Amino acid sequence: MTHGLHNQFLFVALPYVCLFTFFLMTIYRYRMRSFSFSSLSSQFLENKLHFWSCVPFHYGILAVTAGHLIAFLIPRSILAWNGHPLRLYILEISALVCGLMTLIGLVALIFRRGITTRIRKVTSINDWILFGMLLVQIASGVGIAIFHPWGSSWFATNMSPYLWSIFKLDPDISYVVAMPPLVKLHIILAFLTIGFFPFTRLVHLLVVPNPYLWRKPQVVRWYGQK
Repeated sequence: MTHGLHNQFLFVALPYVCLFTFFLMTIYRYRMRSFSFSSLSSQFLENKLHFWSCVPFHYGILAVTAGHLIAFLIPRSILAWNGHPLRLYILEISALVCGLMTLIGLVALIFRRGITTRIRKVTSINDWILFGMLLVQIASGVGIAIFHPWGSSWFATNMSPYLWSIFKLDPDISYVVAMPPLVKLHIILAFLTIGFFPFTRLVHLLVVPNPYLWRKPQVVRWYGQK
């Protein structure tokens, strides 16, 4: 009984609380503090490590996120693609490479903020919490790719129906309760990150898809308390 309530809280109540927080606080922040929708770039404070950390992180996270969305939206197409072993291997290896690239980039970002005094001074508590959540989330994703392979297939058969049941307001946790602990951790952290999203600099992603990876150099002025 207790175990059942535990699963109901983690995979039904928690997702709805996080999604409600995401939508409510994002709208509130945009209406009340629209100018805070910024990445608060620290590139002007330090540029060399910025390039070698941001580029692999952004390329990696974009690829990984796109892969999750595709598997969520068109799971049958993913399963059809995976029907050929070679295509399955290519997809799995590509996902692992992108995950590792994201993890390396994030570790470099955290290291950069830790060793650069000027950047550390403008890094908020929320930034460090976000970095910690992303680090565990991405590391768990890489761990899943290594220890629980063929994720593209079981994501399409289990995770996609579960997520659709959440959005249809008819949650069915039978798809996820038998998942390994590492996968469950990954799911829970994903929803927690979504709930924390409106309180972080990540909100700038909702305004304009800024071409960070190929844009020309720009002048940035940082206004804050000294």
